[in-house]
Amino acid sequence: MAQAEIGLIGLGVMGSNLALNIAEKGNTIAVFNRTAARTKEFYEEAGDLKGRIVPCETIEEFVTAIRPPRPIIIMIQAGAAVDQQMELLRPHLEKNDIMIDAGNANFRDTMRRFDALKDSGLTFIGMGVSGGEEGARHGPSIMVGGTEDSWKRVEKVLTSIAAKYNGDPCVAWLGENGAGHFVKTIHNGIEYADMQMIAEIYGILRDGLKMSASEISAVFGEWNKGRLESYLIEITATVLAAKDPISGNAMVDMILDKAGQKGTGKWSAIEAQNMGVPATGIEAAVAVRSISSFKAEREAAEKILGLPAVPELKVADRAAFLKDLESALLAGKIGAYAQGFAVMSAASKEYGWNLPMPTIAKIWRAGCIIRSQFLDAITSAFTKTPDAANLIVTPAFADMVKETDGALRRVVSAAALHGLPVPALASALGYFDSYRRGRGTANVIQAQRDFFGAHGFDRVDGADSHHGPWGSGLNG
Repeated sequence: MAQAEIGLIGLGVMGSNLALNIAEKGNTIAVFNRTAARTKEFYEEAGDLKGRIVPCETIEEFVTAIRPPRPIIIMIQAGAAVDQQMELLRPHLEKNDIMIDAGNANFRDTMRRFDALKDSGLTFIGMGVSGGEEGARHGPSIMVGGTEDSWKRVEKVLTSIAAKYNGDPCVAWLGENGAGHFVKTIHNGIEYADMQMIAEIYGILRDGLKMSASEISAVFGEWNKGRLESYLIEITATVLAAKDPISGNAMVDMILDKAGQKGTGKWSAIEAQNMGVPATGIEAAVAVRSISSFKAEREAAEKILGLPAVPELKVADRAAFLKDLESALLAGKIGAYAQGFAVMSAASKEYGWNLPMPTIAKIWRAGCIIRSQFLDAITSAFTKTPDAANLIVTPAFADMVKETDGALRRVVSAAALHGLPVPALASALGYFDSYRRGRGTANVIQAQRDFFGAHGFDRVDGADSHHGPWGSGLNG
């Protein structure tokens, strides 16, 4: 048998699906798992794809089966396990061979691994893969970070397996070292914000308008036919319509209100803070997920504090209010994407990646969790105005913000007045109002800082300033 074009280590759910996708697209792939029994099981279950799969029981056999320079995908639990697997591989590899971490790695780990191999003759790719199990099997969105030469070695295989949007493959080389995993991290941060805002709108419909899950499902189904068309809106409509086979109730009503998180959303918020770029929607979403985990504390607090004593939410024109909710969700989504792209822009400068913003929007249009028609507009906006300081000041998005501003303001106000928590939507409103206000209130903060810390400040009239301009009584 001819040598494999690529290898993959780790035949868990994601690894198995990715390997089958690679084989199905006409590529020969060598596979290896820590337990040989799993490798054998995977091969036996591969059916018609067996002819393009080379199952290997030892590392030596696995490496030999791949055509040099050897690209090897490592699809195992992120963290120390990846470092351990790399150390096991290294003695068997040759110059220009490529180790590829396709897990949800912290981009700082990716940069460390890339640098560690810099003078070894080997190289490293940090590859963000979005789309979950389904995407891995049938076409994910793929974000690649590494040397351009290593990208060229894997480009054909990755292009063949990536999701396609109108024929365009949703894969791209984004820059060196940690670029791919950083973009994947911000993708996940936007995903957190998007999901949280959807949940907040659901809460208004459920607790404010007292609508059933099936009624709310119909609303989201209609919205998915318009400007909010996206994978997340689509699956929201689907899950809200699902019935619990045991009780017969709506499945969503049987699910405990505690949301898990794997860490990528938190990393997004941390990196935004590190670079001094506001990402309030992502931060709010991460915080609310954390609050959701305190189920017992929340139940105890409700008994002690009670819910806000507010009037029932009544609307004279339900259709108009639903339209406001749709527009508010669109506005919130704009804010989340604007913040995410602003963080990527800052990181691009910080790490010298030259991240291609239109390309990132393009490869998110299919395969990934946040795929939506909305990304076409982002692609167009960054293509037309590549040097825009922020997505919301590009002509198309400035118009959208102006159009949806009133609805977002009305929805956030109504929610606050009726005790319905909307932290992510409220953060979007605060972000817009702060970003577009030429004269803010930070002058008071600077005055306070000067009072207790001798920091000095810039003057609005441009005159020279120095510490203690008000006399020794203030700062002395």
